[in-house]
This record gives sequence, C-alpha cells and structure tokens, in this order.
Amino acid sequence: MTTRVLILGAAGRDFHNFNTLYRNDPDFTVVGFTATQIPDIADRRYPPTLAGELYPDGIPIYEEDHLEALIEKLEVDHVLFSYSDVTHEHVMHLAARAVAAGASFGVPGDKALIASSKPVVSITATRTGTGKSQTSRQIRQILADAGVRVAAIRHPMPYGDLNAQRVQRLGSFADLDAADVTIEEREEYEPYIRQGAVIYAGVDYGEILSRAEEEADVIIWDGGNNDLPFYEVDLGFCVVDPFRAGHELRYWPGEANLRMADVVVINKIDTAPEQGLAEVRANVADLAPLATVVEAASPIKVDDPSVITGKRVLVLDDGPTITHGEMPFGAGAVAAQQNGAAELIDARPFAVGSLVGVYESYPHIGPVLPAMGYSDRQRKELQETIAAAKPEGIVIGTPIDLAGVIDLGDVPRTRIYYELEVKNGPSLEELLAPIVAMVKS
Repeated sequence: MTTRVLILGAAGRDFHNFNTLYRNDPDFTVVGFTATQIPDIADRRYPPTLAGELYPDGIPIYEEDHLEALIEKLEVDHVLFSYSDVTHEHVMHLAARAVAAGASFGVPGDKALIASSKPVVSITATRTGTGKSQTSRQIRQILADAGVRVAAIRHPMPYGDLNAQRVQRLGSFADLDAADVTIEEREEYEPYIRQGAVIYAGVDYGEILSRAEEEADVIIWDGGNNDLPFYEVDLGFCVVDPFRAGHELRYWPGEANLRMADVVVINKIDTAPEQGLAEVRANVADLAPLATVVEAASPIKVDDPSVITGKRVLVLDDGPTITHGEMPFGAGAVAAQQNGAAELIDARPFAVGSLVGVYESYPHIGPVLPAMGYSDRQRKELQETIAAAKPEGIVIGTPIDLAGVIDLGDVPRTRIYYELEVKNGPSLEELLAPIVAMVKS
C-alpha cells in the first residue's frame, strides 16, 4: 500500500521536492499539488513528461484554500509543505489543518538536496528583499575576475508552460524574449545578462545542474524568496535585513538558512535603524555563533535625479518585496526621498483589475506601486494604473528596464541601481579564496 502525498507549494520548491523525493518511488503516490502566493498558477497540471512513468496523466494542481476537502477527496496520508517566506505560525496553522483532517504533516530535509560535481556557493536569505540578488551577482563577478568559469542557477519561477521551462539557459536579452518571462523573472535574470553572465532556471533542477556543470567550474545557487538551497553546498551565505529585525527568528525557512550559514551578510547598515541593527546582530550571534559575519551596504544610485527633485513621482518597487515580503516600500522609495521628491504618489486610488486586490491583500504597502507582471493582463493593468496616476516623474525601483516591458508613455522616468558594498568584516574575495583554490588545485 502506497503513501498518498499532497504537496503544498507555489510553483517552485514543490516541483523540486516531487522530482527528488517521489518521482521514481513506487512506495509513494503524489495525488496533487496546491498553489498559493502567485496568481494564476492553480488549475493546471504538472505534465507527464516531467512527472515520469508513474504518472502517465500528470499531477493536478489545486488551490490551497481547499486543503481539508482535498485531504478527504484524495485520501491523503501525508501533506508536505513546500514553499517559503511565511511565518512559522502560518506553517503550523497548515499543519493543524492537515492533522485535524486526518493527514500527517512535514517539511523536506536534506534528502531533497542534489550533489554537484563542482563546488557550490549558495546565497540564501532570511526574507525576500534582503539584498540576496546583488550579493549573488557580486560573488559571481569576483569568481569570474579570478578566472573561474561560473554558472548561476536561480530558484524556480515556472509560471508558464512547464514543459517549455524544463531547463532554461538564459544568456541574452533575446533569450528572455523567447522565453516570454514575467516581470518577476526578468528582474532576476536581466542583471546577470547585463554582466555578460549566463543564468539557468526552470523546473527539473537535476537536469539543470547537469547542463550548468558542462560549462562551469563553480555553481552559484541564487535562492528565491528565503528558500533553502536545492543543492549540497560548499560555502553558504545568508543575507539578513535589519529593516525587518526579528524576522530571522519567525519566518520559514529563513531561520534554517541562518542557522546553516557559513557566512552571514547583514545588509543595509547604511540606512537601517540602529535598534534593528542591534537586534539582528544579537540574533545572528545566538543562532549562527560559528558563522563569519560581514556587514554591508547597498547604496542607491539614480540615473537622473532631476526626474525626482521637486516632482510628484510614482515609484514602482519590486513586487515580491513589497507584497509577501512585507516591506512597505523598497529602494525606489528610498531614492525618491533621498533626492527630494515633492510627493510620492499613493497608487491605490488609481489601481485597476488585479492590482486592486494586491492592495487589499497587502494593506501594509506604502505610497509605491508594486511592479506586478505575472501575465499579459497584469502588465496591461500596471500600465493603465501608471497612466491614471498622472505622475510628473516615474522612479523605476526594479532592477530591469521596465520601459522595455510596458509602455510608460512620455512621462520622464529614471532607473535606480544598487550593488553590495562590504563595510565591516572580511572581504568577499577573502571568503571566496578557498573556492578559487579548489578549482585551481
């Protein structure tokens, strides 16, 4: 008799856990996935080409809201929690619901990790929006400057055709266009391509790793949200955010990332409140006493400050950071304030379509517009919201050329940039020296 499993996910970690833990194991039957956090990812199927021979019809994906009914209907024995950036309380409420409905509940351990033939440097975080992406890019650049061939592998964001997204190798802007990536995907991939780098992503992370190993001496795992790595790690970095002090103790699986870290990067020390810094430093010392601690800033640079100074501006900030990342604002708003904006326009009265629901679901959002774009429809709604707000200037706080994705009209606009600068502790070059030595030995 097989164990019947329901995997709770958000189109990412859930598919990886299935591929590594269950796909070829006849002792388990995965009866479904559930979906949350990301719009329009339920009511589809994990296709048989990815699910394997034991699943000739693929695996259905349901809404998580119907958990109890699914456990009863599908005769579920075990519920596996498989997404990230949620409170410990959120996880345990789901556990309580599962147990009350008659199923056991768990999270994956290291059996979901894949071993690489190459050294793996992992960059994770305690929350989304901590500065993980610029840390990953800086590490990649340092290794490349040392003569090491590097392939970055990004946490999955397969929101479209899962078959087409099985293995993605993205090395040019043409690749992004051909893959029809969302704004959220482009935000992660485009900065690598501007560096002249290659980034991999997709659905099957065993195949992705095999492809990346063919052209790389070192693998960089660029984690998504605050999720755990998918690969066995040789050197693990965890980035912590003092603007959300205490979250490193209260969010899954960020606390696990911090406890496992070889190196902890306390970011944003140039702008964070002193109380937040003190709390984070104490928590890091408690949870990761053997880790090397690095303190860093992510100074903001603005293309054209004249677009901001003295103007009514609309700030478009990173969607995941502002929504489930629970930040009221991002780097775009900070740049607007630093450069003397007369007003930061609150986009709520101008929001249309699904963006109205975004503001209702995340009432903590400040006077910024989350750059949501998971579909053509949502990109059109973003464009209409911007036009209705009638700003004198637009501040693009996302790391991509948003004007290349949606029509911003003739409103003056400026982009902002931020890169990691180590202020206290050993340099990243020193920390990466053993990895370089492994490759060159």
